[in-house]
Amino acid sequence: MPDWQKKIRERLAGLRLSPMREAEIVDELAQYLEDYYEDLLANGTAAEDALRKTCKALNQSDLLLELSKVERSVTQEPVVLGGSRTNILGDLLRDVRFGIRMLVKNKGFTSVAVLSLALGIGANTALFSVVDAVLLKTLPVPEPDRLVLFAWHAGLPFRVNGMSGTSNVPGAPGTRTLSLFRYEVFARMREQTQVTETPLSDLFAFAPIQDLSAVVADQAELIDGQAVSGNYYTGLRIQTSLGRPITDDDDKPGATPVVVLSHQFWQERFGANPAVIGQPLKLNKQSFTIIGVTPPTFAGTLQVDYHPAVTVPFACEPSLLGERSNLTTANEPGIWWINLMGRLKPGGTYQQARDSLNGIFQTTALEIMPPPHKVNQQAQLEPKDYPDLIAESGSRGMLDRRRRYSPTIYGLFIVVTLVLLIACANVANLLLARASLRSAEINVRLAVGAGCWRLVRQLLTESVLLAALGGAVGVIFAFWGKSALLTLTDKDTGILPNGLDLSLNWRVLGFTLAVSLLTGVLFGLAPAWRATRQNLATTLKQSRRTTGAVSRLSKGLIIAQVALSLLLLVGAGLLIRTLYNLQRVNLGFNQENLLLFRLRPQQNGYKDERLVQFYQQLLARLDNLPDVRSATFARVPLIADENWFNDILLPGETEKTSASHDTMRQMARENYFATMEIPLLSGRSFTAHDDQHAPKVAIVNQTFAQQFFSNNEVLGKRVNIEGEREVEIVGMVADTKYRSQREEIKPLLYTPWQQEDRALGTVYFTLRTVGEPAALAARVRQLVRELDSDLAVTEVITQTARAQATLGQERLYARLLSFFGGLGLLLAAIGLSGVLAYSVAQRTNEIGIRMALGAQPGHVLRLVIWQGIKLVLVGLAVGALCGYALKRVLASQYFASSAWQRQMAEQLYDVKATDPWTFAAIASLLTLVALVASWLPARKAAQVDPLEALRYE
Repeated sequence: MPDWQKKIRERLAGLRLSPMREAEIVDELAQYLEDYYEDLLANGTAAEDALRKTCKALNQSDLLLELSKVERSVTQEPVVLGGSRTNILGDLLRDVRFGIRMLVKNKGFTSVAVLSLALGIGANTALFSVVDAVLLKTLPVPEPDRLVLFAWHAGLPFRVNGMSGTSNVPGAPGTRTLSLFRYEVFARMREQTQVTETPLSDLFAFAPIQDLSAVVADQAELIDGQAVSGNYYTGLRIQTSLGRPITDDDDKPGATPVVVLSHQFWQERFGANPAVIGQPLKLNKQSFTIIGVTPPTFAGTLQVDYHPAVTVPFACEPSLLGERSNLTTANEPGIWWINLMGRLKPGGTYQQARDSLNGIFQTTALEIMPPPHKVNQQAQLEPKDYPDLIAESGSRGMLDRRRRYSPTIYGLFIVVTLVLLIACANVANLLLARASLRSAEINVRLAVGAGCWRLVRQLLTESVLLAALGGAVGVIFAFWGKSALLTLTDKDTGILPNGLDLSLNWRVLGFTLAVSLLTGVLFGLAPAWRATRQNLATTLKQSRRTTGAVSRLSKGLIIAQVALSLLLLVGAGLLIRTLYNLQRVNLGFNQENLLLFRLRPQQNGYKDERLVQFYQQLLARLDNLPDVRSATFARVPLIADENWFNDILLPGETEKTSASHDTMRQMARENYFATMEIPLLSGRSFTAHDDQHAPKVAIVNQTFAQQFFSNNEVLGKRVNIEGEREVEIVGMVADTKYRSQREEIKPLLYTPWQQEDRALGTVYFTLRTVGEPAALAARVRQLVRELDSDLAVTEVITQTARAQATLGQERLYARLLSFFGGLGLLLAAIGLSGVLAYSVAQRTNEIGIRMALGAQPGHVLRLVIWQGIKLVLVGLAVGALCGYALKRVLASQYFASSAWQRQMAEQLYDVKATDPWTFAAIASLLTLVALVASWLPARKAAQVDPLEALRYE
């Protein structure tokens, strides 16, 4: 039999018809020619003559001319009839154009898919902007990759005089690892770089100086500053935007005190006045000359959350801090408090920099190591305990606080990744349903010679276009999302750094592009491959009524969505339970109606008797305020993530023979326990007579008595604080939470304020009020201003708000997991409802037959709902198994060795990760949502008209 279809296609090629229209014409004409040919044969015409006459009839007909008039010529679609293509760019452009037409044609499908992807990609983009700002962004200096940051590690027997500052450097167990140095160590190391050939062109130092009292336009405030070596700006290659930087000449004893302002401080406090250069600035009652303003993008090299407003040379630090100076004085050795950074010469490496300075560092550190204070401390260290330098990249500045923030950021990133996976599963299900609806088109393409990989490429192009649209809309969502994230994060809780610049720079946009392309391939590959792996002989003969079964892949995707939603919602439920439990913790005192504020009068020159008189005058005025029941103060605010501890000697112990008894400390006014409503259990409270001339006394909590003395017999016992002074215990009070709600209660020793000297410089006042405590804030500021207009009042806050601030991380996690869990649940419900709606549409004929044979609408309703509920139940089981496995993994030895993973595993409080009540509540919620999602398509199925359904095709 002649191949009539081939002959017809050869004659239709010039019309450039669409593949589907061409196939329809070819089928119809082929049938006509075959009938004409068989009629000639039946009339006795020879086969060769019949073929010739049939072809002549085809050539002489006006059919092709008429078709050229009525058929629309289209650009050839990207279908390859067997052979390979070499014009890759042309093929890609045709794929893109055809994909855009298909997406525009199906606006409803495109809108749902793009919105689903935009939510997932937008959340990931917003979180990555935080990752970029906190963990990845480099310093805005020339060649930041050549900066090298120094730290050190030593065995535990190595001793230091004292430490101050932030240090969080990973180290091996049984070692001490710090990023802090003594100034003498820096001076010797810098001298080494100047007299010998080293890989460093500069070695410079810097350190924070917090809470400086500054007076600008007769307004006092506390600001953060930093002290730097004279070559700080030279080493960083930073030029001031106004004036000049600090130099080595400024960092010499006796030099004129100078200060460089940050660009933000200059704008906010000086109105960006260029005439500020040469003007005086009063810091801690000392006059400094303003010599420069830093560039607007430069916020220093200290921790990511520390933005110094002023910078002074190290030589000015003693005049600023006086007796509290961290540098070595005639009476006190210096402490380890500064950070070191260097700049590599071209071709230098971190290891070379470390090797060149390790010898002088080790020698100097051992020379200044204090002698042993206890008999179990070694006078001479073993070589394995010697301190050794660590050198790493300094391109991002100090890394200690970045390491602290990483657990929160990584945890949130895992959450939004799960949301993105749910969105991808949802879109993949939509694509599977759409591929089924396009099965006729795909089968015709395959039938006329299109290769499977060619069609997979076309379908993947459509998926990537879909993901690109989702990414574009996701960037818009990210603009809103990053602001919403900072809004959800309580200010000053330490969860995320303050003052973050969450700009969507090239790294963030590059991440969005990569995620969009990855998700396009991820959710598009399986549907595209499945759509082209069909048996043409079978599928071309099938009608839609026989293809209504939901595929295993679709079912698997629904199960995955339910499982991931379960993990998110169970996590949210556990954190909500944790937050609820922490809010109900018995703090041991009444936190209601308490107003707190902080004063640092020592920075304004108050000390000794003048300081005591100032406190007495202020307390007298505060006690007379209306609505104030009592006023007191203490050294450490409760439930504020702050602490103060000392080592004590118990009766009969000496400094060299005693074990370590680290004890929490508190300095308090005589009415402190009454104001805070902490019960006195035995003995007496402090009185106004417990001053410098009276015997030294102390009060302890129950845990102190139970841990250090048997039968709570502590009254009259004498303990020694830091080997410096002995106090007699005259009372015992009830236990209270000290640093946070989570922390276990530790031994606590109270001392009266008039018997302290060093601790008096900074105190937190507490007012017990009759009404709303926040209403007194303005009056408190006015009272302090009346006594000293240069004294700044800071941290004015209620005790309830202070306690709630310590729960910022738990609250952030609970909010975000609830939001993202709800979003995942919504996406899963849309996916389930969409799959069931597709199944119902495809099974319309079957449902009509069932109802024609006597099935009641209720039976059909239960049939469809049960189809959805089965998938949800399987998803719940899979999610429960995944959650159990995740719990085991987080508790494993591998995860316990990593700080951020361990912190993630320890987020819960007074609730187990396998809490059955939480799981039951979330499972019930998911089942209820699944019932609602299944009911909508089930209701449509129950309303099918049997007569219409039997005619449905």
